[in-house]
Amino acid sequence: MSDLNADFVQSVERLFGNRATMALAALSQHGHSEVHYEDALPQLVVYAHNTEEVAELLKLANQFEVPVTPYGAGTSVEGNALPVHGGVCVDLSEMDSILAINQADLDCTVQAGVRREQLNDYLRDTGLFFPIDPGANATIGGMASTRASGTNAVRYGTMREAVLSLRVVLPDGKIVRTSQRAKKSAAGYDLTRLFVGSEGTLGIITEITLRLHGIPETISAAVCPFNSLGGAVDTVVQIIQIGLPIARVEILDSAQMRAVNRWSQLSYAEQPTLFFEFHGSQAYVLEQIETAKLLSHENGGGEFSWADKVEDRNRLWKARHEAYYAAVNVRPNAVGWTSDVCVPISRLAECIELTQHELAEMQVPATILGHVGDGNFHVIFSIDPTSVDELRAVEEFNKRLISRAVAMDGTCTGEHGIGIGKKACLLEELGDDVVALMRSIKGVIDPKGIMNPGKIFDL
Repeated sequence: MSDLNADFVQSVERLFGNRATMALAALSQHGHSEVHYEDALPQLVVYAHNTEEVAELLKLANQFEVPVTPYGAGTSVEGNALPVHGGVCVDLSEMDSILAINQADLDCTVQAGVRREQLNDYLRDTGLFFPIDPGANATIGGMASTRASGTNAVRYGTMREAVLSLRVVLPDGKIVRTSQRAKKSAAGYDLTRLFVGSEGTLGIITEITLRLHGIPETISAAVCPFNSLGGAVDTVVQIIQIGLPIARVEILDSAQMRAVNRWSQLSYAEQPTLFFEFHGSQAYVLEQIETAKLLSHENGGGEFSWADKVEDRNRLWKARHEAYYAAVNVRPNAVGWTSDVCVPISRLAECIELTQHELAEMQVPATILGHVGDGNFHVIFSIDPTSVDELRAVEEFNKRLISRAVAMDGTCTGEHGIGIGKKACLLEELGDDVVALMRSIKGVIDPKGIMNPGKIFDL
């Protein structure tokens, strides 16, 4: 890693003042990942406040050919925001203004640094909410960049469906808006979808226009233990196949439930478990519940434990959202490694069953959980970071799991993105020609290769 050009640094400092820093604490914060990847520090961190500042910075970076890595909340788990080639890290967390709420149109426009929970707190009095819920209190810009998903995806979709329009700064500093606010459009190439999921490799997303939804009249959540993981998975598959419009359905295996009880000080049955949530009118929710109960009981499910009050639902989903930390911390000083495969719903039971059998032979503590309503599940390992053998064993397991999912016409990543960890998997899944096409697109938009280099594929 070469030193930054002095003229570049001086120009950035003139532009940003004390919001440009080379302090080691800031560099360390922006070069660290919560998971198993090694730290990779930038040489300069800049805190941007608006699109125009980002544009001026990228003009300078493009001129001096300095690598640029966008950064939001730092919650990504595939090293997506690690500045592996150094350079400048653009922190967008202070771009946290909610710019417009179009209540009649059920949409809003926010800056990239707005957090998911912040947006929903702001929306509460409007009767609207933003449903994409990846668990972490991520920034909206980061969620768009990684095409995030989460617990509500089975009913409300992912960021791919939620984003209507983007304001993006291109590598040369040009500012573009990818579309208007209309709910549909056939006007040219779908540039919005091109940038959603691009992980900052094509430009920096600074503003996002999002679909919103009305807060349901009735929301009811429940927890149901099962005799077997297979019975829980079969229940979910049947719920989806009959078209029951369930809002959330999450699976946690017995090891994950033990970890959750310990971490969140709860007392759920330590069996394979489904977390449900139902949205709609009171009568419609009752109808959904009765169907879900019937299917659950036919597949070895126990009694439903209900959470109807807001505070009870929040406690239940807080425990689910903390499941990653619960799984990693089953032993001290561990780091996490999480898989992210997604398969067609008809192959889900088979994929999880084969994965469970293989995990039984592993010596590294691991749990299974996931958004199984859309075929997406995770294996979370608690790894001793000093053990080369453990890291190698988990890496080989993850390769086998991805190959299994791809063979089932699935994907290596349902929601976490490629980052630095799954570049070879992208080639396995899509092939050389498709990845070459992606490289061609990158080369046209970012000919100097300054935008988040080292992510998705190598140039």
